[in-house]
Amino acid sequence: MEQQKLPNATISLILGIISFIACCFSWGIGGILLSGIALFLAKKDKKLYEENPDNYENYGQVKTARIIAIIGLILGILTLLMIVGMLVAFGGLAEMQEWQQEQLRGAGM
Repeated sequence: MEQQKLPNATISLILGIISFIACCFSWGIGGILLSGIALFLAKKDKKLYEENPDNYENYGQVKTARIIAIIGLILGILTLLMIVGMLVAFGGLAEMQEWQQEQLRGAGM
């Protein structure tokens, strides 16, 4: 019997990689969302592989996608916590903007 490829291995790998980039944008929420989807798809493929391991050839790609998605999830959570912490420390976004404007006026701009 010819071995098949796991159906979600490639897309979960791509989503895991994109989750790194998405951590830098949208306050980390994009990274959390994309890595969550990647983990879900990798879990589906892992379950499929465990049912018939002889039928599939790219399980290593699923393991790699899972590791990358976990790292993306951690980075997304850390980014979100950092931004929330900064907002709390500076007392909110409006006050942070006022502070920036004061700094610009003080610098003579």
